[in-house]
Amino acid sequence: MSVRQSLLAILDQGPCYGYQLRAEFDRRTGSTWPLNVGQIYSTLDRLERGGLVAKGDTDEHGHVYYTITDAGSAEVASWLGSSVQRGEGTRDALAIKLALAATLPGVDMAAMIETERKASLAQLERLKRATQASAHPGSAEEIARSLVVDSMIFQAEAEVRWLDHAEERLSQHPRHIMALQLATDRPKRGRPAVSA
Repeated sequence: MSVRQSLLAILDQGPCYGYQLRAEFDRRTGSTWPLNVGQIYSTLDRLERGGLVAKGDTDEHGHVYYTITDAGSAEVASWLGSSVQRGEGTRDALAIKLALAATLPGVDMAAMIETERKASLAQLERLKRATQASAHPGSAEEIARSLVVDSMIFQAEAEVRWLDHAEERLSQHPRHIMALQLATDRPKRGRPAVSA
């Protein structure tokens, strides 16, 4: 998720100040990704240095309004018109945790997977309840929120399927074959030894 492009897209609708940008982001995404106001202002500073936004007027309450520049509007159009760039690797904490645990001796992988499955199913249940608790069904805010929550539901369902797959795959390999000892080859780089 790009905070930078999201803020630019909101500013493309009209001038805003920091807290207003946070409120608009929450309103447009169903408050599913909480943004820190400090993060917003540091992003605005970088956008201003990059020539994508400019500081505008200050109101009677001291709010500094930011406006998007032509270059900023062009970046928004480019962002909205292109696909999301996905990395080659993963930063999925669960996938990394299970892969690492599978190579450690003495880890009860079945118990670990069951713990994760229960947590995933509980999250799935919470998300499904959240879709039923709409205060304003059919509103633009609710539709935007439901798009994000639906994505989270599909991800949780996929996670449960993946856990089932991981359990099946690991059951086909004896634990003693999976356990890795520390490598005897040492990496060439590292902190040099301190001389006495």
